Amino acid sequence: MSTRFFENQDTARRNTKRLVFLFCLAVLAIVGMLYLLAVVLTGVQQDPSTGEIAVAARWWQPELLAGVALATLAIVAGGSLYKIAQLRGGGAVVAESLGGTLVSSDTQDPDQRRLLNVVEEMAIASGMSTPPVYLLANEQGINAFAAGFTPGDAVIGVTRGCVEQLSRDELQGVVAHEFSHILSGDMSLNIRLMGVIHGILIIGIIGYFLLRSSMFAGRGRGGGRDNSGLAMLAGGLGLMVIGFLGTFFGNLIKASVSRQREFLADASAVQFTRNPDGLAGALKTIGGFDGGSVLESPNAPESSHFFFSQGLRGGLQTLFATHPPLDERIRRMDPSWEGGARGAVSGARLEAGAAGLAGDTGAAPPAGSGLPAAPEGSALDQVGEPSAAHLAYAAALLRDLPPAVHTAAHEPYGARAVIYALLLDRDADCRMRQLEQLARFGEDGIDRETLRLVPEIESLDARFRLPLIDLALPALRALSPSQYRAFATNVGVLVAADQKIDLFEWTLQRVLLTHLRPHFEHVRPPRVRHKSLRRVSAPCAVVLSILAYAGGRSEEQCRAAFAQGASRLRDVELELLPVDRCGLGDLDPALQQLSRVNAASTQQLLAACAACIAADRHVTQAEGELLRAIADALGCPMPPLLPGQPLA
Repeated sequence: MSTRFFENQDTARRNTKRLVFLFCLAVLAIVGMLYLLAVVLTGVQQDPSTGEIAVAARWWQPELLAGVALATLAIVAGGSLYKIAQLRGGGAVVAESLGGTLVSSDTQDPDQRRLLNVVEEMAIASGMSTPPVYLLANEQGINAFAAGFTPGDAVIGVTRGCVEQLSRDELQGVVAHEFSHILSGDMSLNIRLMGVIHGILIIGIIGYFLLRSSMFAGRGRGGGRDNSGLAMLAGGLGLMVIGFLGTFFGNLIKASVSRQREFLADASAVQFTRNPDGLAGALKTIGGFDGGSVLESPNAPESSHFFFSQGLRGGLQTLFATHPPLDERIRRMDPSWEGGARGAVSGARLEAGAAGLAGDTGAAPPAGSGLPAAPEGSALDQVGEPSAAHLAYAAALLRDLPPAVHTAAHEPYGARAVIYALLLDRDADCRMRQLEQLARFGEDGIDRETLRLVPEIESLDARFRLPLIDLALPALRALSPSQYRAFATNVGVLVAADQKIDLFEWTLQRVLLTHLRPHFEHVRPPRVRHKSLRRVSAPCAVVLSILAYAGGRSEEQCRAAFAQGASRLRDVELELLPVDRCGLGDLDPALQQLSRVNAASTQQLLAACAACIAADRHVTQAEGELLRAIADALGCPMPPLLPGQPLA
């Protein structure tokens, strides 16, 4: 099983710890400077007779040091926590702060349609829900970003220049780069960086206000200043200088953390698309474009480490550069490149223009015909690391999706009908009860819209089911809170209509809950609490027992499948649970506990799940979907299982 995705998660956590350590050093340095400033200010004395000012400082004052330290920690920590709390809404908050507007999933604009199609391909190939896409319509520079705490609340943002100036292949390379940041755990680190820098910046802001206040304080009759005004002036200047120095070193920390991650994201994007010319071409176009990759938004500086390319200009930006130089990035993908930039509108862009104007409602057709061949290695090898074969598979799925279903999945009303249609029972009596529920408690006419889509959806191969849910999620996120509550209630009633829940019904509900609850209910991402599976052996037993029973095996085969999975969990003693103690209803609380283990333990658990399912060397569509839903709930996007590809 591939380990790079899980290593990336651990690397992101180590980088967070490194960031915290450097942040603590910066705060200690600020405390020291503020203490020296306080010593000087408290030691200022004025001779009553001559009016001369002298400094008689006592350099060691423990009580003063403690007071300065506590005040500094309170201000910096408060500023950081306040900023991070502002960003709890996920990537949408970052996108909107930069002037981005949500691209409607049913847009008819050719360039926006092409962009959404590229993002949808990437999402299906990665095993992710399709992230919302924001357009920075006032930004002519060529740039993009991914922002959020988790893949579930991630957004993709692109500038108008990026959409208008790049060919489809170049745009695909840029989007693949941003998906790499999503899958590698960089986004959460980037948001924490914003919080840290803001906390340090607060010191300088306080100094600025003190300096402004001193201009109106302590004026005597002759227009002079008394000691209070002078103290405020000196204190304000001192705080501004210290705040500037703190922000200076904070930006250096931000730049050093970000630069290496850009090289890794470039390499992952090339591996994903198998087209280095696409990403390299985008970088060359940036180099030859008058606007480059610069963003004009006043909030761009604090978000600069999110961007695809350097988004700021200015003399100090070389020192604070969050991205490696363009030519260095290009040469890593195109060693023969000798410099010189491509024009803003390349021949490839002009050639792609006709396709864009025709409306990119379907995917770019994959090479050859039929479904792509499976890549080397097992499906678990591609967790968090989709391949070019998965991208071709996603393009083929989108190309073959009926237009009526594709259109419905991209607007809130139709997206609900798509989900309801997926849940309609084959039994006529049960289906009638479900439709009566929709007619009474659903949106006006939704039962008729659902029935309209049923023939198209029932004609689809089962492999379309999960991608169709992922396609519908952006439109479902556009529901109002009351619409969401009604939708969630209807889904639950439709699932329970036949008084039992099958694997697909659980999978559908799990995917919807994983990606919609955080948006509507502000569910916080789980924190790692366990470094081993030994403390969560009970939920491990629940998950493996359910998987052992899921294949409809005999009792002997169930025990063999369970033993196969349990053998992958080192130092964890497990026993197969009775059927009545491990229903699908027990799976949600078990996964909630297991979501708090570290990346290495999650990797171990998924390997055990795959071994359990594959014990009989036959993986059903429902079993594959169930494993992908479990991986999704654990924060591990798993690409589609390709035809002929082994599970483990």
